[in-house]
Amino acid sequence: MNILRPTLLALACTFSLASFAANDLPALGDASSAIVSPEQEHKLGRAWLSMLRGQVRQLNDPLLKEYVEQSVYRLAETSQLRDRRLEFIVLASPQLNAFAAPGGIIGVNGGLFLHAQTEAEYASVMAHELAHLSQRHFARGVEAQKRMQLPMMAALLAGIVAAAAGAGDAGMAAIVGSQAAAYQTQARYSRLHEQEADRIGLTNLERAGYDPMAMPEMFERLVRLYRYDQRPPEFLSTHPLTDNRIADARGRAEQLYRPNGIKDSLRYQLMRARVMLRFEETPGVAVKRFNAQLSENKNAQAARYGLALALTKSGRFDEARTHLDILLKQKPKDIIYNLSYAELDLASNKTNEAYNRVQRMLTTYPNSFPLQQLKADILFKQGKNQETEQVLEKIVAKRPNDPDIWLQLAEVRGLNNNIIGLHQARAEYFAKVGEYEQAIQQLDLAKRRAANNFTLAARIDARQRELIQEERAIKEMM
Repeated sequence: MNILRPTLLALACTFSLASFAANDLPALGDASSAIVSPEQEHKLGRAWLSMLRGQVRQLNDPLLKEYVEQSVYRLAETSQLRDRRLEFIVLASPQLNAFAAPGGIIGVNGGLFLHAQTEAEYASVMAHELAHLSQRHFARGVEAQKRMQLPMMAALLAGIVAAAAGAGDAGMAAIVGSQAAAYQTQARYSRLHEQEADRIGLTNLERAGYDPMAMPEMFERLVRLYRYDQRPPEFLSTHPLTDNRIADARGRAEQLYRPNGIKDSLRYQLMRARVMLRFEETPGVAVKRFNAQLSENKNAQAARYGLALALTKSGRFDEARTHLDILLKQKPKDIIYNLSYAELDLASNKTNEAYNRVQRMLTTYPNSFPLQQLKADILFKQGKNQETEQVLEKIVAKRPNDPDIWLQLAEVRGLNNNIIGLHQARAEYFAKVGEYEQAIQQLDLAKRRAANNFTLAARIDARQRELIQEERAIKEMM
């Protein structure tokens, strides 16, 4: 991870926005579309996401990634969002935060799972962020300040970067100067936009089947928790919770309330347990925490699950196996329990048992990304690199924008002496994290190796030209 490129990230935002202003845009639809069109937002968002991925630590947990994606798409189905080409990033920060960036970018800090005590509370935050996208608050903010100089408009987007990195990596604070901080407060998170996102988010929350009261209840608890804190979490800085806003949210939620609305789910609590373990000081501390929860309620499946994970991480495999056996007796075909059991077997070098369990589960869930990823991990540990490459190629075909998979695929292709494929995979990885120069260099190396294969060389050359055009657009604005 390169955390020493804050200037490049801020400049990239500036250049992207400047290129929008340089284009002649049709004045069709709402006024904001004459400033930044939806397609331009989409391209800007993808460029911004690639830069962000190269700047911040992320939670590379396939189960958690899949949960975030599926839960947000479920909310998107009942939302007012027209363009549902969404991309996600899950940040390895314990701070409470979530954000939406232009072009369908959804960001979630691991800390959201720590603070949102129920699935409905988590969904209320995500519904709010989806509303920012559906109402095109970025473009409307730019339109409202269209006379402002371009660097100030770039600061608007750079502010999202600062929020995303929040209490994270060193050096990120240098991205945004005083202009960005002021503009972030003034335009991006205006009271009007926040109230609108609350109102539309609440409606969507109810349509998706959740209890809408979760939104004001979470707001009220956060205010109580951080009322006297001089450094509240980033979410409260960018989404200020005033008494009027909370009262308005409660009033609207009461009008939408229905007694059968979803409040929580076991699956969400299992994801919380995984995140809690990730941010504990040591696995031993996590064992004590989950043991205490389990002693209070012997039937708490999430606490028992968290304990099994913590014991696995502590190397206490037999104890972990005992707790997972109890969980599997209750739900023998549960994908999360079985996957964690396979992870336990893999950690304890029982690779054949892990592989067989994953294969059995894939007959029921053939398209499961976490299961496919674990299968690749098991095959890799067994030294079956050819089979590992085949599995990873299937995964990346469905998840072409996931840099973690491209990086793993590059490593395996190298071990398989697939040098052309190695350079191609590295190029895609670098492109996904905003390192265009290195991506283009990797395709140069691949093209030289493929000189005798005209079709392959032409395909590599076409991809290289695409990346060169993207890089050139940034340099021209510079």
